[in-house]
Amino acid sequence: MSKDIYENPLCARYASREMQHIFSPDFKFSTWRKLWIALAESEKELGLPITQEQIDEMRQHIDDIDYAKAAEYEKRLRHDVMAHIRTYGDACPKARGIIHLGATSCYVGDNTDIIQMREALRRVRTLLVNAIAALADFAETNKDVPTLAYTHFQAAQPTTVGKRACLWTQDLLMDLERLEFELDRLKLLGCKGTTGTGASFLELFGGDGTKVVELEKKIAAKMDFAACMPVSGQTYSRKVDAYVLNVLGDIAQSMYKMAQDLRLLAHMKEFDEPFEAEQVGSSAMAYKRNPMRCERVCSLSRFIVNTARNTADTAAAQWLERTLDDSANRRIALPEAFLATDGALTLVINVIRGGRVYPKVMEKHLNEEMPFMATENILMHAVKEGGDRQELHEAIRQHAQAAAVKVKLEGGENDLLDRLLADPAFHLTREDLKKVLDVRKFVGLAPEQTETFLRDFVQPVLAKYAGELGVEAETNV
Repeated sequence: MSKDIYENPLCARYASREMQHIFSPDFKFSTWRKLWIALAESEKELGLPITQEQIDEMRQHIDDIDYAKAAEYEKRLRHDVMAHIRTYGDACPKARGIIHLGATSCYVGDNTDIIQMREALRRVRTLLVNAIAALADFAETNKDVPTLAYTHFQAAQPTTVGKRACLWTQDLLMDLERLEFELDRLKLLGCKGTTGTGASFLELFGGDGTKVVELEKKIAAKMDFAACMPVSGQTYSRKVDAYVLNVLGDIAQSMYKMAQDLRLLAHMKEFDEPFEAEQVGSSAMAYKRNPMRCERVCSLSRFIVNTARNTADTAAAQWLERTLDDSANRRIALPEAFLATDGALTLVINVIRGGRVYPKVMEKHLNEEMPFMATENILMHAVKEGGDRQELHEAIRQHAQAAAVKVKLEGGENDLLDRLLADPAFHLTREDLKKVLDVRKFVGLAPEQTETFLRDFVQPVLAKYAGELGVEAETNV
């Protein structure tokens, strides 16, 4: 392969071959030919003078596309659809005269875009389900592992590692629901002609409007769609693109949030993403283990979110029945949003399947903050022993402030518990303290919530998509 021209990093580094194929020239232009066959077959079935011999000839040349010839035609004609009509006609001389009969360019262009997005959404769904499965396994394994929870990235009450993973999983489940909604409602453009009125087909069928309507139904069925858009200009509404890419943007938000959380945990040495035996973390600092896969998830996700916004601008900018300022934009935005989503989801699966948690480090962080978190329980214990709640509260406040000074200004250990043990007002023994500090008393229902969530919400989804589980999630670089 020549290295003297730019190559798209989404293909060279990140996206799977499966997703790359969906947006490849082979997939695109063979789909054009399938659509031309569906059109010709349907027109024949509705009485137009098209022979089975012509259709058979077209079928014999779905995949043998002469790209060099098509490029030469396009250079002369400045029109990609006409170039491929001529190329297909050269391969099918008997059918040349009926290829694209009555249609406009968007018949193949827009319908193929919808077909590509349908296949790409299915690929995304497979990866999304596998990400959910990986997180479910992770949550089940770590449902009882206590860890310090954070609000405002400040220490709060403990949770468990599994419960935290359920938060990420729930986001992806919501994304899956949105994906299925948009996937189920995708419709072909159909064959409504240059301004969406079907006038050219009405002429072909001698003014018989029922045949024009039936033509679209037949094409939709042949391409495995339930229906075509009820009305259109020359193109389908570009809001469809925005809806579909918003699904990708939603998934990207969830991926970014999860990967960013893992980056924070990696900083605290509570989590490591997979790290290869010879992997280099830094060209300068040999000891580094940077969370580069999670960083890449965030990087790609940011690109996806912003590309989704781009489709909204395109939908808003369409003029009347059609304008062409969408074309170059969509050739880039639609494939690249899917390629980036494919790459990011693959990384998510890879990181969760191969990541490692460090319970001992989590225990250390819990112990550092437990004196502050335990004060409410200590207060209740002391009140039961006959103490005055208000006086004890004030004593805790003063001891806590003194302990904070020791930690923050002096760099010392948190000695709040020693202070409370030494204060006779609390009637506190070390045995009492050990019972109060049992971390299981601080995680609430986190283990039970994890079990319930996995059983009632995640497992039914994984059972539904059992046939899509088990995809490989290897990273290229």
